[in-house]
Amino acid sequence: MSYTDILFGTAGGVATITINRPEALNALRLETIDELTSAVLAAGADPEIGVVVLRGAGGRAFCVGGDQKVMVSTLNRAGWYVLAGKLRDLFAAVRRCGKPVIAAVEGWCIGGGHELHCFCDLTIATESSRFGQVGARVGGAPVFATRLLPRLIGEKRAREVLFLCEQYTAAEALQFGLVNRVVPDGELDAAVARMCADLLAKSPSVLRALKLGVNVDDVLSDAFLPLLVESLADFFGSAEQREATGAYAAKRAPDFSPFRRSPS
Repeated sequence: MSYTDILFGTAGGVATITINRPEALNALRLETIDELTSAVLAAGADPEIGVVVLRGAGGRAFCVGGDQKVMVSTLNRAGWYVLAGKLRDLFAAVRRCGKPVIAAVEGWCIGGGHELHCFCDLTIATESSRFGQVGARVGGAPVFATRLLPRLIGEKRAREVLFLCEQYTAAEALQFGLVNRVVPDGELDAAVARMCADLLAKSPSVLRALKLGVNVDDVLSDAFLPLLVESLADFFGSAEQREATGAYAAKRAPDFSPFRRSPS
């Protein structure tokens, strides 16, 4: 398959998938999500591949989430259903891939990009990398993180990350349990290569079973996610959501005061 938004290469048992939109800090549009899903599925089905690496091009960002200009700011109810379905397919492909998936993070890892790294099995980050969710501030909706983050870092910390929309250093992310390794800037490639070699030296059948065991509580289950997606359907395209995306574009603080109504 030919790709426009990603790079996909294999060598020595490792498949490397690179989000290749550096001019947009590797922000996701629908085409990007589709291509990432396709590449992860292809890597998972390839018997010559033992490890999958996800990364971002350009050195400034792993991924800053949904592209505000071409996707988030124009979302409506119908578009939200499409986006949520595609994101779910991507995260499911990563989580259900029979090979370990490593997120190699350099720079910004924000919003949907932060969700993506969380769904990977392991994360290596450079010291200057920054992590965080921003949905409640910019008109996005990290509903998938609501199911996964509490398992990764505990419920109280997950609420902090999701509600407050703060940014965290790589050292803080390591302390929280969001990442596995932090390496000096400029040493990411070597650290990823070492981890890949380590994983390739392990039994692929055992690794597959261990991943299945860790994932046995399905955070992408249909028992919960359709309710979460539906709960936000009327938000997208609303005045409240447009206030968030408009404020982001204008680089001002959003005014949500008109939308704080008492529950009926």
